[in-house]
Parts: sequence; C-alpha cells; structure tokens
Amino acid sequence: MAAARAIARLAVGWVCVLGIAAVARGADLMDLYGMAQSSDPTFQSARHALEAARQKRPEAFSGLLPALNVSASDGRTVGRTRYTDTPEINRGFNSDQWTLQLTQPVLRIDRMLAYGEARVAVDQAVADYEAARQDLLLRLSRAYFDAIVAESHVTAARAQLVSLNEQLQAARHSFDAGVASITDVDDTRARAASAQAQEVGALNDLESARAALEAIIGVPPGKLAALRSGVALPKPSPGDVTSWVQRATADNPHVRSAEAVASAADYALDRSRAQRLPSVDLVATYGGNYAGGNINEPINYYTNVRDKAISVQVTMPLLDGGGMHAQVVEAREQRARSRSDVTAAQRQAALDARQSFAAAVSGASQVQALETAVSAGRSAVKGNRVGYGVGIRINSDVLNAEQQLYNTLQDLDKARYDTLYAGLKLKAATGQLSADDLQALNALLEQEAAP
Repeated sequence: MAAARAIARLAVGWVCVLGIAAVARGADLMDLYGMAQSSDPTFQSARHALEAARQKRPEAFSGLLPALNVSASDGRTVGRTRYTDTPEINRGFNSDQWTLQLTQPVLRIDRMLAYGEARVAVDQAVADYEAARQDLLLRLSRAYFDAIVAESHVTAARAQLVSLNEQLQAARHSFDAGVASITDVDDTRARAASAQAQEVGALNDLESARAALEAIIGVPPGKLAALRSGVALPKPSPGDVTSWVQRATADNPHVRSAEAVASAADYALDRSRAQRLPSVDLVATYGGNYAGGNINEPINYYTNVRDKAISVQVTMPLLDGGGMHAQVVEAREQRARSRSDVTAAQRQAALDARQSFAAAVSGASQVQALETAVSAGRSAVKGNRVGYGVGIRINSDVLNAEQQLYNTLQDLDKARYDTLYAGLKLKAATGQLSADDLQALNALLEQEAAP
C-alpha cells in the first residue's frame, strides 16, 4: 500500500509539472499589443478616420480635372386637331434629344485652394492616427502594469496573512507558556483579520485591472509576464530635459495635428476670399435633336440636327447679400482660433515632457531607495522574530516590522512599473514612442513564469 501511495503521489506530481509547463510562458506586452491593434475600438476608429481622410485629396483634385456629362430625353406629344373645313382628328408629335458636354476648369482659384486644404487635412489625419497609435501603446502598458501590480498586491496580501497566522500561533504558544499576555494574541488576531480584508480588496482591484486590460485586447487576459527582479530600469537619454522639451514642441503628434489644422484654416480663409474672383471654364458640347410629326399643320415633317459647340464660360459674382463677407470673417476667426490651439498644444506637450522626465528620473531614485528599504526591512523582520523568541522583543515589534516590510514591497513594485510607464510617456510626449520601445521593455519581463 505504501508503494502504491508513493506511485500515486509521483503521478500527481508529474501531472502538476506538465500543467505548469503548459502555462509557463506568460503573455507579454508584444503578444497583447498584436491583439490590441485589431481589437481596440478606439484605435480602429482612428484607423478608419485616416482612411476616410485620405480620400479628401483625390476628391478635391477631381475639381481641377475635366468633367464629362450626358443628358438625353425622349417624348411624344398627342392632341386632337381640326383644320379648316375638316373634321377633328388625332395628331401626334415625336421628339428626342441628347447632349454630351465636356467642361474643363481653366481658372478656378477656389478649387485650387480647396486642393491645398485637402492635402493638409490628410496631414492632420496622419498626425491624429499617430497620436491614437501612441495612445494605444500607453493605454495598453498602463493596463498591463496595473494588472501586474494588482497581482503582486494579492500575492503580498496572502503572504502577509500566512505570516500573521504563523505569528498568531507563536503568540498563543507563548501565552500558554505564560511568557506573553492575551493582548499579544488579540493584537495578532486583529491584524490577521485586517490582512484578510486587505486580501479581499486586492482581489477586487485585480479583477478591475484585468477587466480594463480585457477592454483593450478584446479577450480575457491569461497569465501575464512580470518584470524580472533586480533588472536595471532604463533612464532617459539624453539626460537633459531641455532636449526633450524641444522635441516635444516640434514633433508631438498633437502639435503636428494642430499645425495642420492651422494650415487648413489659412487655405479656408483664402478660399473664402477667392469666391469674389471670376471663374473661367472651357465648355465643349455635342448633341443631337430629332423631331417628327406635326399637330399644327396638316402636313407632317421631321428634323434631325447634329450640333457642336465650344465656348469659354466666365462667371463672376456681383451681389450675394453679404454672405461671402460673413464667410471671410468666420474663416479669419477660425484661423486665429487654430493658431491659439497650436500654442496650447505646444505648451501642453512641453508640460507633458517635463512631468514625464521628472517622473522617470525621480522614479529611478525612488526604486533604489525602496530596494534599500526592503533589504533593511527583511533584516528587521528576521531580527525581531529572533528577539521575540528569546524574549527581548515584544509581539507588536514583530508585527510592525512585518507590516512595514510588506508595505515597502508593494511600494517598490508599484514604483518600478510607474517608472517604466513614465519613460513611455516621455517618448510619447516627443512623438517617438513606437513598438520598438515596447519590445525593449518587453525584454525586461520574465519570459518563463515561475512555478
């Protein structure tokens, strides 16, 4: 029987090992980024907006190309006719005509300006799409990091609960031996209950974080690859904030989008002014006209005409009731507004760059300080446990040291991911964030999940 139980335990162990191996590789950032590109509705909306905006250019250019139209009609007229000294009779008249017209714009200033406006509208759409792409990278990274931090908080809460239960057993043992008071037992029990409540809250936070990640990738996320312990976090390069601010004010996609809007407003103002100018078109027509029958004369006859014509058509507005003047004023104000938007976008980009740079630099320093605090905290917990065992430390000393250690561990974990995210935001502020940056960050993650 003992041998059979040993074989059964060995079989169960192998099943567990095989199950762990099947899920050993956690989903990393690049895996989820590929899913988010095809599943995130916000990014898909931006992509469709770009494709739609790209059609503005050929649409506007078509106004400068020749246009060919054809029109045709076919009809019959019937009536009752009475001629002198004749009875009333039914008469009929057939007619059909068609016209082929070719129009070539010769001088259309407004359409030329509309084409320029369409070109910068495409530039704006490209900048908006780039902003949406970088926003997807940031949203995905933030949701991914939040889920990892939430998982680590659950793990820490459970580890703290286990430690408190162990300390509770030790406190009870000391109380039964008469070397500790009931207060130590009650204090430990209260802290264990509080740790259990913290575990419930951490589980709720984890569920919310994973739901936010699912909203981006479209499916429930599996096991996520976490940051390797002890890995060196990248620092901003160059280390001068002025360089980042200069890049941000020039290359930020929101700034480029605002500049494209301002250029389009310039074209719109010129186009509204150009409405007062004459337009010249070259018009060529070719048509046919057939008529047969007669309802006015007693003798029927028919005609069959083919005609050709080439003309230059000049159109110039003289009076419109003030509408064109109002459009010019409106376009002028829209241009002033767009220029103010450019200034606002540049200042916001500079602010984002400064804040992200400061967060990345201070975050790296905070991580180093917290790593030192964790090392010291572990030593403190160990020393207090030993001191409690020999009677030179009280129970609350052990509990306080453990609580401080777990809080520091959670702060360290969050600070590491916040620092990485600040680096991504800094790249996004300067318009340089790309999938390569995500790939570099992805290399810092655990490729194999710990069993």
